[in-house]
Amino acid sequence: MTTSIKTRILDRIDHAILNELQKNGRISNVNLAKAVNLSPSPCLDRVKKLESEGYIEGYTARLNAEKLGQQLVAHVEITLKSSTESVFETFKQHVLEIPHVVACDMVAGGFDYLLKIRVSDMHQYREVLGQIVEIPGVGTNHTYMVIEHVKEDIGVTILPKS
Repeated sequence: MTTSIKTRILDRIDHAILNELQKNGRISNVNLAKAVNLSPSPCLDRVKKLESEGYIEGYTARLNAEKLGQQLVAHVEITLKSSTESVFETFKQHVLEIPHVVACDMVAGGFDYLLKIRVSDMHQYREVLGQIVEIPGVGTNHTYMVIEHVKEDIGVTILPKS
């Protein structure tokens, strides 16, 4: 049984609010209202509606990984030994328990999962990789170390409404 989620069509002002909040989640409602050409009360109403409808999932702070000693990033391709639901679930549950795995996506193509690992040094990387390869069902892995961050994910692209 599939459930369909009803979504409304966002207008130009909703898109502007989402863009502004994505740039600065700490912006005051007064400044947000000015940026999107609304008065504060209707602006706040729209933000609350966007939150309650699930368009805004939360607010976070971007931290400086290097200052916090987590400057080494690796992307790891994982291929599982088999493609059964139980193997997928086992892998997922184990990966969720490894804090240095900061992102994990199941992908289509030549491997099953793409992991992003953030650690302090190669020694810690080897420890984390050791935890990953010990997960039941893991077959092979290939690692790509990040040399330079060219572009970071800062959110969802919101195209302006005409």
